[in-house]
Amino acid sequence: MSARGLALDTAAWASPWRTRRVLDKAILALGLLGCAVALPPWPGGVAAGVSALVILLGPGRVPARLLARCMSAPAVFVIIGAATVMVSVWWDAGPRIGLASSQSDLALQILVRGISGALCAFVLATTTPMVDLFAALRRARVPDPLIEVASLTYRLIFVLLDSARAIREAQDARLGYTSRAASYRSLSSLSAAILVRSWTRARRLEDGLAGRGYVDALRTLDPPVRASRVFIASSLVLVAAIVCLALLPGYLPAGTLPSILRGS
Repeated sequence: MSARGLALDTAAWASPWRTRRVLDKAILALGLLGCAVALPPWPGGVAAGVSALVILLGPGRVPARLLARCMSAPAVFVIIGAATVMVSVWWDAGPRIGLASSQSDLALQILVRGISGALCAFVLATTTPMVDLFAALRRARVPDPLIEVASLTYRLIFVLLDSARAIREAQDARLGYTSRAASYRSLSSLSAAILVRSWTRARRLEDGLAGRGYVDALRTLDPPVRASRVFIASSLVLVAAIVCLALLPGYLPAGTLPSILRGS
């Protein structure tokens, strides 16, 4: 596998939680994700996002720079989505574009839920390699053809990335990107070469698997994992605490808690 692979995969293989059972980590990640999506953005969504960030940088030992690299794409997507909510387009003797201040609360909710949800999902994504997820899905009796398609697609991503990088470096060494016209020609050649190589490798892979008696599943040995009841109990306590923090102030008499904890 390429040493310059995807940031998420790099973090997952180096995680100290790599040997933990996938079910344990899924309970924590999905519990926090449910809080980020279902509870009020303040304080429930914010608490879920902060908890996920502390877990990633603390026990998960995900380097801050690597986490920032992983979050860059979803953060840009969420920010663009929140910004578009505040844009209003109307017709007044011609097209007009302005800011809808009445949508600011909705934009803020989208921003909080999106960022918090991405951080919660990364609790599982940055601590569990894809091969472990495929093994867990197989144990959960997900149909083999679905797992095999996802598994082969995942493995071919790195092969194609290496091929694209090698072709790109070769084109760059031949001054293939010295001008705009040359760049267009090089990019079109790169796309065509990647398409041909993808098709060729897929045919070779199919022939190789057929020669080894492949039918509907490629069985491999699963690495040893460790289950922890303490980890599961701690995860449930954390999720329950966030739920109480978000919902309990609404059931208490006015003046019992500071107004900031009541979301007002």
